[in-house]
Amino acid sequence: MFLLSSMQASLRSGCLLRGQAAVVAGTRHSSSEEKISRYPVPYKKDLPYDIVELMEEVELKGGFLPNVFKVLSHRPAEFRAFFAYYNELMNKETGRLTKADRELIVVATSIHNKCLYCVVSHSALHRIYSKKPTLSDQVIVNYENADLAPRERAMLDFAMAVCRCDTITEKHFQSLEEVGFDREDAWDIAAIAAFFALSNRLAHLTDMRPNQEFFNMGRIPRDKKSSSEVVGQVFK
Repeated sequence: MFLLSSMQASLRSGCLLRGQAAVVAGTRHSSSEEKISRYPVPYKKDLPYDIVELMEEVELKGGFLPNVFKVLSHRPAEFRAFFAYYNELMNKETGRLTKADRELIVVATSIHNKCLYCVVSHSALHRIYSKKPTLSDQVIVNYENADLAPRERAMLDFAMAVCRCDTITEKHFQSLEEVGFDREDAWDIAAIAAFFALSNRLAHLTDMRPNQEFFNMGRIPRDKKSSSEVVGQVFK
C-alpha cells in the first residue's frame, strides 16, 4: 500500500498538528453505509495533520483511499509505526526481491492466514507489478500447483515455512541459494511473512473489508494512464 518519500518523511516527523479538512477519513457507520471495520473510523478533522496529508496524497494519486488507512487511523501512533515498517519491507530497492515478488509473498501467506483484505488488495498489486493477470489467483487456490518460476516457488516455500512456524533449517536457506537468493533475501522474505501475519490478524480483529476497486485492478490491459496503473505507482 504505500508510498513515497513524502510519506516516509511525514511519518518520521510524528507531526502533532491537527488537520483542518472538514471531510472524513471514513464515516461513523449507519445502517445504509458500507461497514469497513468494527471499530470507529475517525473523522479527518480529529486526526494528526501528517496522517491527513498522507491520506489525501494517496487518494489523489490512486483515485481512492484503501480502507486499511481508514481502519488503522483509529490508533494514530500505531498507524505511523505500521506504515513506516511497511515501507521498509515493501518499497526498498535493495536485494533480489522485485515488487511483484513481495506482493506474491503477501498473497500466499495471507491466504494461509485467511485474510480477505490482504489477499484481495495485494493480489491487485501483484497483477499491476507483474503484468500477469491470473498468477495471484492460482496462488490463492494452491500455490504448489501455480504456474510459478523455480525462484518464485522456492521463495514461497520459504515464506510459507516461516508463516507456518516450521522449524527453519539450513536446508531452507540452501533451497533459496540454489535459485539465486542470499541470506539477506531470506531475511526479507521472512520479515514480509512475519509483518503480514500481524497485518492479517489486525484485519481479522477489525473485520477490515477490501475496497471494491481492488477486485478488478490489473486484470484487463488498459491505457497506461488508467486508474489501476496510477494506483500501482502510488504504492511504490
